[in-house]
Amino acid sequence: MAGIKDYTNLEVGENRAQIEDHIRQILKLIGEDTEREGLLDTPARVTRMYEEIFAGYSVDPREALGVTFNENHEEMVIVKDIVYYSQCEHHMAPFFGKVHIGYVPSGKIAGLSKFARLVEAVSRRLQVQERITSQIADILVEVLDPTGVMVVVEGEHLCMCARGVKKPGSKTITSAVRGGFRTDAPLRAEFLSLIKE
Repeated sequence: MAGIKDYTNLEVGENRAQIEDHIRQILKLIGEDTEREGLLDTPARVTRMYEEIFAGYSVDPREALGVTFNENHEEMVIVKDIVYYSQCEHHMAPFFGKVHIGYVPSGKIAGLSKFARLVEAVSRRLQVQERITSQIADILVEVLDPTGVMVVVEGEHLCMCARGVKKPGSKTITSAVRGGFRTDAPLRAEFLSLIKE
């Protein structure tokens, strides 16, 4: 899989003219003058943005972990503070935050940068935070077959901060717990204390 900026949504590229036309129509329908200087290139800019922010549709997230390595490390590995940006599927408004991943290998590991690629592949599509959290955990279980996985995702949702109840600064925290993390309370506590440091 390519790097974060190396892949784009292929569907958007193939449908560029139609998407630009629809953006132009939306601008008209909300009362804008699409011939105004500042809006002349907006449909093209929005379409290019869609290629990037919806790039996850062109990637199999399982491939994001790339080549795995045999390694006899049997203690917890944590990759924390992975920044993500996504789009709420309910309002198409941005939400963003940090992902924290902990896993206990059972003989197989992935390169550390691959965890950020996995987060990108899962989050760059219309999403809900709960699904992002579960998908990351489930893919790690499927690809690495670890003893346990725990994923915590923090998010700030503009659909809640900038519209509706308008509560800026509100954060949503979700978690997914698999394998040994479900039954081992001290392991969960260690993970949670280490991601707070």
